[in-house]
Amino acid sequence: MKYFEFTFDTNPCTETVNDVLAAVLGDAGFESFIEREGGLSAYIQQSLCNEEVIKNALNEFPLPDTEITYNYVEAEDKNWNEEWEKNFFQPIVIGNRCVIHSTFHHDVPKAEYDIVINPQMAFGTGHHETTSLIISELLNSELEGKSLLDMGCGTSILAILARMRGATPCTAIDIDEWCVRNSIENIELNKVTDIDVELGDAGTLQGKGPFDVVIANINRNILLNDMKQYVACMHPGSELYMSGFYVDDIPVIREEAERNGLNFIHHQEKNHWAAVKFILKG
Repeated sequence: MKYFEFTFDTNPCTETVNDVLAAVLGDAGFESFIEREGGLSAYIQQSLCNEEVIKNALNEFPLPDTEITYNYVEAEDKNWNEEWEKNFFQPIVIGNRCVIHSTFHHDVPKAEYDIVINPQMAFGTGHHETTSLIISELLNSELEGKSLLDMGCGTSILAILARMRGATPCTAIDIDEWCVRNSIENIELNKVTDIDVELGDAGTLQGKGPFDVVIANINRNILLNDMKQYVACMHPGSELYMSGFYVDDIPVIREEAERNGLNFIHHQEKNHWAAVKFILKG
């Protein structure tokens, strides 16, 4: 699967501007982001790239007095382990219970759950707010013996944690071949079993389940479009955790969820990003 690497320069370059830009680009089809000096690097499948859509999204950027310019090239199938080791990925501890690190890290803090991730793409290390929010939800959920689906699994960090906490069987699905390969590697690194990794989108869910727990950490538009397919592979009492959108998006997410028979339980937020929990009505 081929990607374009876009380099966006933002002025002013602030955390808020870059966070909003990532959300806007997510709605335009981008899948992953790296903060860089002066702005963001962002990645989109070549087959999904529509420059007119991107330009319109930037023209309608919601923060006033912000200048955004960009250029793009075909993304290299580079060694992301090396890139993260050199530039980005540091160990992270979530909830004082889960530590996430890579094989090149030393003196890693001790925690109840120790997860090793060697990222081959630019996301899924647990550093992004949406990933850490879902990790927090999983740490506070009863998962023992429950079947679980991780949609848009990325590195499968969420499925791995769920499996460590007793969820079984687990299914992890992503549209990106790199993510599928990396998920398999990470599952082996963590010596967990009973996680089935598949290439596909929500269309591959037909005939699967029912799952006791569904996780979807993607973006607002995909969640709104695919939620009915998540519900179709749940049963009354199944839990649905979603993230990848802002707190301001909760009302539209909740409206679609309730239209599909889901009860809103609660939400968490971090730096304007949100995670929500729903349960399918009986």
